[in-house]
Amino acid sequence: MAPSKNVDRVKRFLGIDPNERLDDTRYYDDDAYLEEEPSAKEALLHLLPTGEGIAAYLRELFPFLGWIFHYNLTWLIGDLIAGITVGFVVVPQGMAYAKLAGLAPEFGLYTSFVGFLLYWAFATSKDITIGTVAVMSTIVGQIIGNVQDEHPELVAEDIARALALISGCILLFIGLIRCGFIVEFIPLTAIGAFMTGSAISIASGQVSTLLGIPGINTREETYKVIINTLKGLPNAKLDAAMGMTALFGLYFIRWFCNFMSRKHPSRQKTWFFLSTLRMAFVVILYILVSWLVNRHDQKNPKFKILGHVPSGFQHVGAPRVNKDLLSAIAGDIPVTVIVLLIEHIAISKSFGRVNNYIINPSQELVAIGFSNVFGPFLGAYPATGSFSRTAIKAKAGVRTPLAGIFTAVIVLLALYALTSVFFYIPNAGLAAIIIHAVLDLITPPREVWKYWQTAPLEVVIFFAGVFVSIFTSIENGIYVTVAASGAVLLFRVAKSPGKFVGKVRVRSAPRDGILGKSNLADNLDDDMEKHNAYLDLDRNDLSNPEIPIKSPYPGVFIYRFGEGLNYVNCARHLDNMTVYIYKHTRRTQLNKYNKIGDRPWNDPGPRRGQKDDSEELAARPTLKAVILDFSAVNNLDVTASQALIDIRTQFNRYTDPEEVEWYFAGVTNRWTRRALVASGFGVDKVHGASRDEKGGTGPLIAVGETEGSSLPPAYPSKGVDDIEAAAGEVTPVSSGGNGRLVPLYGINRPYFHVDVETAVAACVRNLERREAELSV
Repeated sequence: MAPSKNVDRVKRFLGIDPNERLDDTRYYDDDAYLEEEPSAKEALLHLLPTGEGIAAYLRELFPFLGWIFHYNLTWLIGDLIAGITVGFVVVPQGMAYAKLAGLAPEFGLYTSFVGFLLYWAFATSKDITIGTVAVMSTIVGQIIGNVQDEHPELVAEDIARALALISGCILLFIGLIRCGFIVEFIPLTAIGAFMTGSAISIASGQVSTLLGIPGINTREETYKVIINTLKGLPNAKLDAAMGMTALFGLYFIRWFCNFMSRKHPSRQKTWFFLSTLRMAFVVILYILVSWLVNRHDQKNPKFKILGHVPSGFQHVGAPRVNKDLLSAIAGDIPVTVIVLLIEHIAISKSFGRVNNYIINPSQELVAIGFSNVFGPFLGAYPATGSFSRTAIKAKAGVRTPLAGIFTAVIVLLALYALTSVFFYIPNAGLAAIIIHAVLDLITPPREVWKYWQTAPLEVVIFFAGVFVSIFTSIENGIYVTVAASGAVLLFRVAKSPGKFVGKVRVRSAPRDGILGKSNLADNLDDDMEKHNAYLDLDRNDLSNPEIPIKSPYPGVFIYRFGEGLNYVNCARHLDNMTVYIYKHTRRTQLNKYNKIGDRPWNDPGPRRGQKDDSEELAARPTLKAVILDFSAVNNLDVTASQALIDIRTQFNRYTDPEEVEWYFAGVTNRWTRRALVASGFGVDKVHGASRDEKGGTGPLIAVGETEGSSLPPAYPSKGVDDIEAAAGEVTPVSSGGNGRLVPLYGINRPYFHVDVETAVAACVRNLERREAELSV
């Protein structure tokens, strides 16, 4: 038995008419341009991978194959300089950030090494550097502290490595299935609030180390840390001299180099490199000072020093992950993933825009995911993109992602050759490096002011995130900003603006000929083309109130959707349409209700003794047609589709015995058109009419001019304005060139129009024809 017959039987069994079609195309010419509906099979096949798609996917996984074979000496020099420059920064930063994470300093070097070694092969950004970062290190330290409070038997490094492995697997999975678009749900204000709150929290937690104040619990809420630090100022020790002078030195070197760079632009590059190496200069200087002070008494130093740093990779091996450890860190995995994702994508996208290239968010998630999956086997903890080191790398003239290899070599040399020197680094000096780095992450007031001028509500979210981070924790600050931003997004979708628009006759004019002129008509060229524009009737678009905005035809309403039509906002849009249209029209039958009791409760009419409003209603037009501008509607769900069906039924009852005509402009998505047709919109109401009956009287459609072959002499020569194309017939005519005029879209969809102007023209033409027929 044929498959189609089996399908028909199944349809009948389910109560579906097997002969039902979205529309009937049997009554059009064989050579007519008809629109084909997308099928469910087509949608499913679109989801299946193709050979070409698999090949493209594999190429995307290894983007270095696109540039590595073009590598040259110029690129090598740029990468070498940038890589070495970043290497001198990452070594002291890596050890300092490891202390933030509650780990030994060598773990910071392990983490940095793995990130630089692996990222280049998967990178779509030449500037980004993966490694230890202050915010992630702080969160790891808090997680370790919280877990060890409940499970003291768990080792800190095991907790950190397990976090890296699990979060890396999640990010790798998200990247491999190409769902990197989820980062777009996190707006700039949420990122700014997160970075600002984190910077304040980190800096305040390092002040006690900077000043040598004992007994400060930096795992408490930030405001408590600040209060306790202020109370402990009288207990500051000699560490304060090391820390404060180191912090002053870092800022002074940066200021002096920037000053000299402005004063001597020709040597700007030299001063930039000197400024970049300021951390290395300060660390070397204070290692020397610390060695001179403490070399004779290493067990009782005058101030706290870093201590022994083991040489090489001492923690190689598979991370220890068991059921108890997984259950202990399960609640902290979401915040770890979010922080890794936010920092890396925000930084890479920012530098991509600055340096004129586009990153692939999904591929970037693959890069940091793979780095965090492989890193724990060498002793690394969670790593992501670093803002400060990325900025240094970009300014140093990096040419390709391969620069990370040279930085990895510097870190490797430090691990094997310089660990004995690290013994004398003052802890206060590392605290100065951390404070100096994180304070640059605070969003400056000028940026907050820009937020206020752009979207005041987002400033509220910004400060909410900052305050929550300070008074509770960084994790809560992240959740609040992301949740608040999501709520605002949903609110805006639910309350998306929809406007009734009217027609204005306009033409373009040179501004210089208008300024200071009282009568613009005297300064315009009569040959300048006029056209119709459609503006908000409420004038919320700030159009000039002197210019009247008119309806294109009595009883015709044009509604423009602002941000789509879906199940969230369809009720609001259609309720607004109903209220507005009822307010500006009347029923077709004014005396439809003979008795008061026949009237519905929501249309009771005037109260007893009050004047009848029938005269006022009679002055209003009846509802003839609705034109919907779907330019902002990309998809139509079942709820929105049913809402359109319901409002059509409601309006038809309102205009009984006439029916309201519906026209759609700018419906470009094939599935949106299919949904509308399935709901009974956009197609001819009567199929089977002969060509003679329909020719010249059907809906107006848009036609376009082809290029190329000339037409047979039998076709008359007419202009585009003379064409009236029926739904069943489009006569190809010469447009004065070598081409011919053909329908822009399928003629079996005569109520879908390319723009509002075409829809209005079709609507007005049809209404005038209908009124002419009724008057005969």
